[in-house]
Amino acid sequence: MVYLDNAATTMIKPATVGREILRTMSMCASPGRGGHRPAMNAARTVYTCRERAAELFHVADPDRVVFTMNATHGLNIAIRSLAGAGKRVLVSGYEHNSVTRPLKQLGAEIMVAEAPLFDREKTLDAFREKIPEAELVVCTQVSNVFGFVLPVEEIAALCREAGVPLIVDASQSAGILEVDFEKLGADFIAMPGHKGLFGPQGTGILLCAGTGDPLLAGGSGSDSLAQQMPEYLPDRMEAGTHNVPGIAGLMAGMEYVMEKGTDAIAEHEQALLALMIARLQEMPEIELFAGAPGSQSGVLSFRPVQRDVDDLAQYLAERDICLRSGLHCAPFAHRSAGTLETGTLRASFSPFTTESDVIKCCRCIEEFLQRDG
Repeated sequence: MVYLDNAATTMIKPATVGREILRTMSMCASPGRGGHRPAMNAARTVYTCRERAAELFHVADPDRVVFTMNATHGLNIAIRSLAGAGKRVLVSGYEHNSVTRPLKQLGAEIMVAEAPLFDREKTLDAFREKIPEAELVVCTQVSNVFGFVLPVEEIAALCREAGVPLIVDASQSAGILEVDFEKLGADFIAMPGHKGLFGPQGTGILLCAGTGDPLLAGGSGSDSLAQQMPEYLPDRMEAGTHNVPGIAGLMAGMEYVMEKGTDAIAEHEQALLALMIARLQEMPEIELFAGAPGSQSGVLSFRPVQRDVDDLAQYLAERDICLRSGLHCAPFAHRSAGTLETGTLRASFSPFTTESDVIKCCRCIEEFLQRDG
């Protein structure tokens, strides 16, 4: 199998992830639900994972690391804490539905910092122009469709200068690029566990500058007499029983990232990106969406000029080559790039992707293009 759908889920994971999940299932109960050994094993596992995340993302207090089910869960907490009906919220033109749908559901007034694909300067100009009108900014660090690396650090500086709160979606950057909570000064940063952090599905992290408003209410293992959620983190945001095996797997995934280093991971993915761009550029029937070096992560979108993207995706799937076609839950990004009517086919890499994976995929694309109609 050739797996090139890591922007959806890094299915191929370090062996330690599975081992930690299985070990935890046999040794851990629920944290905060007793003083017996299995409960204390769970509490230590959960807190150690918070410490790993705090170290990786430069968070001074591990209690500001909140565990979620995924990035969408975290973004909903963040957005519902800071947005509301009629509130003017500025977003980039490359946001995922996990940002735009909650805003729409709340009745917020969505403003878009429109800019051409891969143009960091015009993106920054668009934010600079509109931030003074905004009451909240929500911005992805990397487009899940095109791998466009937005100038989030500069946008964060503009927000701090204007006194406008900021939520960062690090779904495609955490574990691959630097995500520095302290440096960005964002109010919230949300990320999934199952992508660049190599955790299992059903895990995620929300980094919190303030307490915010809980999305769920229920048992927290603390302050059981009170009928409101605790005022302090992380208990305020973590109602119900933790996914302890998932958190253990996430911890193992983050430890792999920390051992390998995000610079090395990014360098590997950039080499594969360059290889695939070079191969596909030899096929005039393919339209590529590739930026200048440094403007794009290890995600590449393209489309056949005369064929349907879904047909090509199916052809590859039948040969056990895994890519994703369509709109990728991000119509704003496709509208910005002019691909809304057709969608794109997306290849995305990980440290476990090899050059031979990319070469085999490109050969099959060429075979597809050479077929009649």
